[in-house]
Amino acid sequence: MASNESRIREEICRTGKSLYDRRYTVGTAGNISSRLEDGWLITPTDACLGLLDPDDIAKVDLQGNHVSGARPSKTLALHRRIYENNPDAHGIVHTHSTHLVALTVAGVWTDDDVLPPITPYFVMKVGHVPLIRYRRPGDVAVAEQVAVLASKVRAVLLERLGPVVWEKSVSQASYALEELEETARLYLSAVPRPEPLRDSSIEELRTVFGARW
Repeated sequence: MASNESRIREEICRTGKSLYDRRYTVGTAGNISSRLEDGWLITPTDACLGLLDPDDIAKVDLQGNHVSGARPSKTLALHRRIYENNPDAHGIVHTHSTHLVALTVAGVWTDDDVLPPITPYFVMKVGHVPLIRYRRPGDVAVAEQVAVLASKVRAVLLERLGPVVWEKSVSQASYALEELEETARLYLSAVPRPEPLRDSSIEELRTVFGARW
């Protein structure tokens, strides 16, 4: 096994355990993947992210064929379509994070932006997050919907199922997901609900930090 692939397998396991230990995901919910030169690595179906074994992580070739490891997650099609439509994406993390799932039940801000831009780090590290209306887990129609958005945003929120976030690495995708979940926690717990940042403040974040909003 190539040293780079071994490193990525370890990164997936480390990220999964970190998210699980801090209850960003529970039970066997969620999945993580990473792009390789000859395909993808993805966590097994119904695996606990807190108990991953590097050798069990599924490897899939560029045609989507299962090469090694345990059976791939049922969301493989979704991950593949994101990678195919965003060449900069090298890591994807999906969890059923409590506050983000609760947000879809309580009511998102808008379908195009599930949360308002209430903090600078949410604007800089996450950006626009559209809602994907409910379909059963693994439905290929979701993969096609997200594929259209893959190059325009870095995250979507699946109704009643939680966030899917992609970035330049698995670790970076995890960091963005954590920022997204904490913003949802803040938004749902604040009374009254917080107002968005002013347009001038957002423009400053674009100018100074290159924020995508």
